[in-house]
Amino acid sequence: MIGFISPRKLAELGILGMNRRNVGFIGKYNPRSKYRLVDDKLLTKKTALENNIPVPQLYKVIERQHEIAGATRDLVEHEAFVIKPVQGSGGKGILVIIGREGDSFRKSSGSLISAADVRRHLSNILAGLHSLGGRNDRAMVEAMIQFDPCLQEYSYEGVPDIRVIVFKGVPVMAMVRCATHASDGKANLHQGAVGVGIDIATGRSVRAVQHGTLVTTHPDTGANFRELQIPYWEQILDLAGRCVEMTGLGYLGVDIVLDRTYGPMLLELNARPGLAIQVANMAGLRHRLAVAEKIAAETDDHDRKIALARQSFGVYT
Repeated sequence: MIGFISPRKLAELGILGMNRRNVGFIGKYNPRSKYRLVDDKLLTKKTALENNIPVPQLYKVIERQHEIAGATRDLVEHEAFVIKPVQGSGGKGILVIIGREGDSFRKSSGSLISAADVRRHLSNILAGLHSLGGRNDRAMVEAMIQFDPCLQEYSYEGVPDIRVIVFKGVPVMAMVRCATHASDGKANLHQGAVGVGIDIATGRSVRAVQHGTLVTTHPDTGANFRELQIPYWEQILDLAGRCVEMTGLGYLGVDIVLDRTYGPMLLELNARPGLAIQVANMAGLRHRLAVAEKIAAETDDHDRKIALARQSFGVYT
């Protein structure tokens, strides 16, 4: 377990706290008028496609309760799919189906649920049970990512995703969130997924943390996190930077998945990215954000910002 760290030591490490994040970065650099673009996953997907940013294929959108019965009949056409609330957050309400057995659907954990269970889940989404502010919502059904084989042993019962924090177009910190049995196949650190800090310069792992404890191997697969190297690293940083340009938000969390056929794809955007990424990297955001602000003041060039970020924040350089 990572032990107690004094306030003085936290300041020396440049740890960014929630209040400073909310006021100094989210409140200052993220115009409220732009939030809908990231909070509405359907709008995110449409805007990404307009900007030539690849996203998972959309199968279906369910907007009204009376559409649910027909929707579950249509889903039988797909062997695997993911159901999400359009305005969900923190991984809430996401249902991953990896196959079928008779009339039942198999979850990523291996357990079976009935069509009635799927209908109930869709009904709860539309009622706003999993959505921001509890507002009535829509449900979207996406193709399940066939993730790159190089990451297969680092995730269990779910798809690993890559979170990149970008400030003014400069990528400042990254991690991979690896699903576990404890997290029910979801890449959510609070539910038991492993967060693996990633070196901005090289895409290599820095360290891994689960429930605040440093780990070296995946709890279910035994894969060694020290050997993790993210492929397509230049493309991932490029995609993350382009998302800032696309949204007009200055401080952004970009979630990316690696598909075995299509490579890096945008999964979600977050205008209020969490702070656990600092634990996964054992480094503070505050110092890096100060450097990123200087980089952004020096150049408006997209590629130059990324090159300077890799030069400034690399652990292995």
